[in-house]
Amino acid sequence: MTVTYTARVANAKFCGFSKLLLAWKGSIYKVLYKEFLAFFAMYTATSVTYRFFLDDDQKRYFEKLAIYCNHYASLIPMSFVLGFYVTLVVNRWWNQYTSIPLPDRLMCVLSGGLQGNDERGRLLRRTMMRYASLSALLILRSVSTAVFKRFPTMDHVVEAGFMTREERKKFEGLHSPYNKYWIPCVWFTNLAAVARCEGRIKDDHTLKLLLQELNAFRGKCSMLFHYDMISVPLVYTQVVTLAVYSFFLVCLIGRQFLDPGQGYPGHDLDLYVPIFTLLQFFFYAGWLKVAEQLINPFGEDDDDFETNWLIDRNFQVSMMAVDEMYGDLPMMERDRYWNDSNPRPPYTAATLFVLRKPSFQGSTFDMAIPKEEMHFQPLEDIAENLEESGTRHPNMALFNRLLHAAPSPTGFMGGALRRTSAQLQRLYHLPSDDRCTSDDEEDEEETSCKIGKGGSLPSGLGQDTHSTVCSFREDKSPRTPLVDVQFVEEQERRGGNVSAGESRDVKRVEGVQRDEDGSEAESEETSIAPVSLLPPPPPPPASRETSTRPASATPITSRHRSAFLFPPAAQSSLEHCSSQPVISHPRAMPPIPKPPSAGNKMSLLTVPSYIEPQRFRSVSMGSEFTGS
Repeated sequence: MTVTYTARVANAKFCGFSKLLLAWKGSIYKVLYKEFLAFFAMYTATSVTYRFFLDDDQKRYFEKLAIYCNHYASLIPMSFVLGFYVTLVVNRWWNQYTSIPLPDRLMCVLSGGLQGNDERGRLLRRTMMRYASLSALLILRSVSTAVFKRFPTMDHVVEAGFMTREERKKFEGLHSPYNKYWIPCVWFTNLAAVARCEGRIKDDHTLKLLLQELNAFRGKCSMLFHYDMISVPLVYTQVVTLAVYSFFLVCLIGRQFLDPGQGYPGHDLDLYVPIFTLLQFFFYAGWLKVAEQLINPFGEDDDDFETNWLIDRNFQVSMMAVDEMYGDLPMMERDRYWNDSNPRPPYTAATLFVLRKPSFQGSTFDMAIPKEEMHFQPLEDIAENLEESGTRHPNMALFNRLLHAAPSPTGFMGGALRRTSAQLQRLYHLPSDDRCTSDDEEDEEETSCKIGKGGSLPSGLGQDTHSTVCSFREDKSPRTPLVDVQFVEEQERRGGNVSAGESRDVKRVEGVQRDEDGSEAESEETSIAPVSLLPPPPPPPASRETSTRPASATPITSRHRSAFLFPPAAQSSLEHCSSQPVISHPRAMPPIPKPPSAGNKMSLLTVPSYIEPQRFRSVSMGSEFTGS
């Protein structure tokens, strides 16, 4: 009963589906023509009544009613309701087909697992396979009207050879108010246990595999039974049916052609036949008919499943597999490609074009790369190129990165510090390893300590694993861990002699550097003002002056209180922080002017735009700073 047209649409061509529009069996015309003619007859009767049997007052009233119905008919959600309903029904329809029990896997396991060429072995295999087919027949007889018409009673089942009379007595002797399609499956398992005891099933693994396939077969029988018992909710079907029928009942009045002389908007023509209304009925009502046909595919419609054909096929194939084909093997011989390492089956003239097509190797197989870009580059050259690219336009690169920084969750000051520190760390891609390395290339000995993501930073200081470079003067004063840095937000100091304070700070810092034992550092560090982590921005190019003083000896002073306050023990070693990469070519350091006072504002983390020319101690901070 299934209408198959797959071969007719195997190749896409011009108007490929147009040939299918003339088919009658299984077509929408065969399903819908009665409803279509009924709707058109009712529309014609309403139109004739309006035109010839109503007086003028009645016509005016009917016209107002038609305008009202046409305006509010669009409130019925036809496409929404029908679309979901038909999708549900189509999915259910295909799932029911995949739940039909097929004996192919079971018969292969049974033929290979139950041994014996004698009559006892043959009897066991045929009986067990017949029990499986009987179980499928009983469930299909319960859900399919076509199968029930073929086997209306159990006598017909016995007469057809699926069950013996003794088995029927056993079957009817087992009293149960429920469907007993599962009884032959239990008989199957009992026979499998007998065959295992007789040694015809060699091991427990084969028995387990056989029972697993039987359980899968029985599970599909159970799914068919539940699909038959659990239908699409009735309320859903009622809602869809009422929506479609009520919509077109309203259209019988609302889609009438009114008198053009009355001047109603949208009623300038009088065509008598509502072409687009009829097309709308054809599509929507046809959509509903599709769901009506597919909701139960075990009936006798043109597109319902061929259940009787499935019963015949499964029974014949399964019996042949476990009986005639058992132990029946063709003689083995060498194939025609025995000595060919690259076997190629031949092609006909109709398929010769396949050989002209190259084999697909991958989407990047034909990708071309210039030869100069194919050579591997040493890692040292890559690092130098990155440093050069960073020093050419450091401010622009940093500015672009700052634009994409995430907003701070902990306030303005903490967010500015976190974003700026993170961008400095990402800009130069310095490693963050928890180790110390020494460098003896220059005259003065320096030690590079890096505090990475394994350092003792508080957990709230961010999660970035890149590093920010801070320069320290080589000295032997006690080092202060980075966790001892205090993060505070203070207002700027007002008044006071700034120049004097700066000179005192310079003297104290230089005195501490000359002290190798660290005793003098402890006595003078108590009065040093908090040191900023990064220097203020440089002045315009016109105001810069060449300085012969090394960068590591340049004091960092400002009237602004820094957001980073170091304990006294840390101020003896902290001189300068820079975001620039470490280079080994000493150059003159331009002086750093003090920033102008701008009132009671918090000092932000500023980024220097000059290039750090001096090799210096570096401390790598492996996480971002965030305010708290």
